[in-house]
Amino acid sequence: MSPADGIANRLRGALIGQVRAVFNDQARGEKPVRRRPEESLFGPRSVVWRVHGDVTTMMVGGVTALLLQMLHPAVLAGVWDHSSFRGDMLGRLRRTARFIAVTTYGSAEEAEAAIDKVREVHTRVKGMLPDGTPYAADDPRLLAWVHVTEAVSFLDAWIRYAEPGMSLADQDRYFADFARIAAALGTDPIPRSRAEANALIAAMRPELAVDARTREVARMVLDQPAPSMAVKPFQALTFGAAVDLLPGWARAMHGLSGAGLATPALRMGTRGIAGTLRWAFR
Repeated sequence: MSPADGIANRLRGALIGQVRAVFNDQARGEKPVRRRPEESLFGPRSVVWRVHGDVTTMMVGGVTALLLQMLHPAVLAGVWDHSSFRGDMLGRLRRTARFIAVTTYGSAEEAEAAIDKVREVHTRVKGMLPDGTPYAADDPRLLAWVHVTEAVSFLDAWIRYAEPGMSLADQDRYFADFARIAAALGTDPIPRSRAEANALIAAMRPELAVDARTREVARMVLDQPAPSMAVKPFQALTFGAAVDLLPGWARAMHGLSGAGLATPALRMGTRGIAGTLRWAFR
C-alpha cells in the first residue's frame, strides 16, 4: 500500500466513523443496519434500495420532509403533545433514519418488527387540536401526508444531488415500491407514481397551516447544534440544502427565504459532500 493509499484509508475511516456516530446511538449500543440482499423486502435491484442508500441525500430529504410534515396541524400536534422531539431532536432524526434503513435493507422479519412497533406507538398518539378537533396518529390520511412528504423529499434530494437524469419510469417505480411500507403502516391514500404523489400533495394543501408552534418546531429543527465540530459544516450545508429543496409555497408558509445568490454555491457544496461520502462508503 502506498502512503497516499494509507492516507486515503485513514480519511475514509474517519468519515465513516463520524457518519455512523450521527446515525447510530452508541449509548444504546446501536450499530449500522446490516444489509440483507436476499432477505430484504426490496432487494438491491430496486429503486428504493438505490435511493435510500445515499447518506447526504437522505439527510437533506429527511429534514425537508420534517419541515413539510409539520405544516399539517394534526401531524404537528402529535409531535408537540407526545414526542420527545423538543428535547431530543437528534434522537428523533436517528429513529426515523433507522426505520427507513431497517425497512429498506434489513430482513423482511426485521422490517415487519419495525413496522409493528411504529403501529403500536401510533395507537397511543391521540389528542385534540387547539380548536378542539380530535386527531390520531394512526389516521390513514395523516399517515398519507407523512408518507408522501417523505417519499417526494427523499426522491427529489436524490435527483438533485445524485441522479439528475433519473427517468420518470424509475421515479414511478420508487413510489410503487415505497408504497409497500406505507400500506403496512395503514396509510390511505397511497401514491404509487410521481403524478399520484403530486396530486395528493395538491389535495392536502388546503389543510396546511402555520402557527407559533410550527415556527418553534421549525426553528428547533434548523437551529439544533451539531453533534460535533467535525459534523458542523456538513450539517450547515445539508440543512441549507433541505430548505432549498422545499417547494416555494412551503418556504413561504414557513417564512424561510431561499438561498438567493448563494444557491449555486450551496448546491455545489452539497454535491461535493455527497460525492465525498459516497467515496468513503463505496
